[in-house]
Amino acid sequence: MLTLRQDDILLDCRADDWRMALDQAAEALHEAGMVEHGYRDGLLDREAQSSTFLGNAIAIPHGTPESRQHVRQTGVRVLQFPMGIDWHDGNRVHVLVAIAAQSDEHLDILRQLTHVLDREGVAERLAAADSRSEIAGLLSKSVIEARLDTETLCLGFPARDRQELALAGAARLRQAGCVGSDFVASVAERAPQGLGQGLWLVSSDRGVEVPALSLATADTRLEEAGEPVTGVFCLAAQGDAHRGLLERILTLLDTGSAHELSGLDAETLLARLAGESATARKRSVRVLNAHGLHARPAKQLVQVARAQRLAIRVRLADGGFDTVSASSLTKVINLGARRGQQLIFSAEGEGAETALEAVCNAVAEGLGEQVLPFDESREQTAAVVVDEPALEPLPADQSHPAVAASPGLAIAPVFVLRTPHFDYSRHAEDSAAEMRRLEQAIHEGSEQLEALVREARGGEVAQILSVHEEMLGDPELFEAARELIQEGRSAEAAWWEAIDTAARAQEMLADRLLAERAADLRDVGRRVLGILCRVELPEPPAHPYILVTDDVGPSDVARLDTSRVRGLLTARGGATSHSAILARALGIPAVVGAGKRVLTLEDGSELILDGERGRVVPAPSVERREAAERRLAEQRRRAAEAWEARFREARTRDGHRVEVAANLGNTAHAADAVERGAEGVGLLRTEFLFMAHAQEPDLETQIAEYREALDALGGRPLVARTLDVGGDKPLPYWPVPKEDNPFLGLRGIRLALTRPKVLETQLRAMLMAATGDPAAGAPGNDKPLRIMLPMVKDVSEFRAAKAILDRLLEEIPEAERTTDVQLGVMIEVPSCALLAPTLAAEVDFFSVGTNDLTQYTLAIDRGHPELSAQADGLHPAVLKLIEMTVSAAHAQGKWVGVCGELASDAVAVPVLVGLGVDELSVSARQVPLVKARLAEFDLEEARRQAGLALAQATSEAVRDALEVR
Repeated sequence: MLTLRQDDILLDCRADDWRMALDQAAEALHEAGMVEHGYRDGLLDREAQSSTFLGNAIAIPHGTPESRQHVRQTGVRVLQFPMGIDWHDGNRVHVLVAIAAQSDEHLDILRQLTHVLDREGVAERLAAADSRSEIAGLLSKSVIEARLDTETLCLGFPARDRQELALAGAARLRQAGCVGSDFVASVAERAPQGLGQGLWLVSSDRGVEVPALSLATADTRLEEAGEPVTGVFCLAAQGDAHRGLLERILTLLDTGSAHELSGLDAETLLARLAGESATARKRSVRVLNAHGLHARPAKQLVQVARAQRLAIRVRLADGGFDTVSASSLTKVINLGARRGQQLIFSAEGEGAETALEAVCNAVAEGLGEQVLPFDESREQTAAVVVDEPALEPLPADQSHPAVAASPGLAIAPVFVLRTPHFDYSRHAEDSAAEMRRLEQAIHEGSEQLEALVREARGGEVAQILSVHEEMLGDPELFEAARELIQEGRSAEAAWWEAIDTAARAQEMLADRLLAERAADLRDVGRRVLGILCRVELPEPPAHPYILVTDDVGPSDVARLDTSRVRGLLTARGGATSHSAILARALGIPAVVGAGKRVLTLEDGSELILDGERGRVVPAPSVERREAAERRLAEQRRRAAEAWEARFREARTRDGHRVEVAANLGNTAHAADAVERGAEGVGLLRTEFLFMAHAQEPDLETQIAEYREALDALGGRPLVARTLDVGGDKPLPYWPVPKEDNPFLGLRGIRLALTRPKVLETQLRAMLMAATGDPAAGAPGNDKPLRIMLPMVKDVSEFRAAKAILDRLLEEIPEAERTTDVQLGVMIEVPSCALLAPTLAAEVDFFSVGTNDLTQYTLAIDRGHPELSAQADGLHPAVLKLIEMTVSAAHAQGKWVGVCGELASDAVAVPVLVGLGVDELSVSARQVPLVKARLAEFDLEEARRQAGLALAQATSEAVRDALEVR
């Protein structure tokens, strides 16, 4: 923390203008050994951005973040100009507090000076001071802060009279460290004085260490001598420091709202004492500025607040109950708001909502500064700097769990592709030459991507690489790099800073799918950086191998020779990352999110990779390797046989019928699912249609899309899930308020019911699309439609949606809609499974979404890089919820499907059948294999395995027990 010493002060300085004064300040810092000469330019640049004039004839010049490279050590120099200087913003300055700070220490000085700004006559006294000690005293006089907070309150105390309340308040102040025993003894000797409105006051200055105010209220209604006792204030007085506390009491009495204090919680009570009216409108907003509300953004906020037609007050949400005028620069600065803290603004009167929206929007947009979104978990992690211990290698011949990303088994030596080291200078003299270098590198990178797109020959790899081409041509990325080059950066440093800033912003998005696309930005960035630095990636071996890397980008995949790559293992990434998507598209077994220890594997060492179970085994023993080879040979044989038998009806070995359907993310894939043997579609994710349009798709568009799938199914059932979007995957034309936890917020059916017209249009389109084509000679109602509602928590939400469907069935003539329609719910929320008996009486079917059900039951984000491997649907708690669902459904004659990843897990299939599941819906690629798996066991064996699984305590124990069988 910066402190001010007398040796830091220079008296009687002279300057013709503000630039000359800045030159003297820079020279003073340089002579003190704090900065290099280049820091002067940083001082001028800062003034060009915004004036550093603070108030009361004081300016606090300091450099820009870019000029910190010229700071040798942190410190300050105070220059007194008795004759004064006309600052460039029109203010008169007598004192410069010039700061050399290597990080954000200048904010401490700023907060120390705010107390000076409200004191009258300081400007004149600073100009006339003739000693260093006098100036130091004026600038450094510490202000004692009086306490009134949650720790000084004593609410709901079991007291019999006001004297006991007074002692309770005194005891609370002692517990808070504000007073000693003498204070408590003094209060015991004094009778509380009536203030009116049921409030009483007792005070003392004996034994006071910190001025403070306590309020004690009783747990029951009290009266003494016919007067109510709403509460007793206990004041620890000290000099003038407690004056503000008395003003709070007077403000409360002036409003006449003292009678409202009984029963209020601590936060609301403190807000009332701080001057916040009970009728005031309130809005909260998070500070996103990297350095908090320092002078520049605080000044911008004050200007916005002053532009409103009514008074706006502001306070910190986390413990700061002092509401201050948002129109006072010194008050706003003195809040000391840091990045990530919430501000609560309040206003009352006509136009309050509009005014609050204006100031909150200004804060959210950065108050004139570029800001990044705030993610608390990431911010806290980034703030802690630790020396990471050396990574321990993975133990040989032991299974290491991670995230299953693409099914299949691979056995091969590893090739570890490590991120290359780019060595470059951060600064360059010739900005024009650097711009030419960057432009040439981007052009060369674009040509490389075009060549890779041609080689990819369509498919997902080509699509993603095309997106990379668009990223490379993003004018905002180029403009950000250009500005940095003009500030003196090298082409390499400017480009990577622009890429990294954009990637970090992407990583902080609530939508995990979009956040994981930050890897694509960095992939694009590394391509150009590699060209600039002339760094080439190492060549993979000529023999078959398993690729091991931190994360893999689309361009990495495009370079892979799939005839040699047997598997993919990454340290980072989730099941929805592009590395996982691309591995599935190419049919490469993949395990992702395995942690940094996988990067310690030695090139050429052998590895077993199981993409179905999400496990890897380094340096396997001969026995384990041979067992894996037998499994691999068996898998290949089974896959060939399963393909040949894919059109057979799915049954267990003893003939028990279990339907096997396909999960689809697009209606265009329905025909492919049928070709792979799917007996229907068990999950159609209809949000693809809404995400593909810039505005809500109309009725005709939706009918055409749903009809494409229904026609391709040829009379097989279609289970279509209604729109499932929300804060975690928002639509551009359906904004959702930002939520701290969108996975537990407004999404699925909850969101759809807030705009019932959207849900009604979707249901109408489904009903009309499922009717036959009489002109073609087909029956009118031959397309079975199953409509499924997502994120249902109980029967009330189902009934609300069913009311809309029932009305549509009445409105639409039977000739224009299907009559073969069922309405069911997804079992994703544990409450829905626990209440299955009440739902089963009214729904037509259940479909268990094991991905979300597992996530919510185990309280594990299935995309979490460290915990996702533990989010196993075979956990006995999840299985118990499925058992409860099936039991309730079958008791009412209803069917149950499973449409999550668990449905295609070879170990889980007999367990699910044994629990009574009637339908398994899996990815189209998995349909033949799941059908084949069903034919390998009978119903009685499945029931035994289900009973065995339910008897275990953990998912690991379940898998171990089932593998032994």
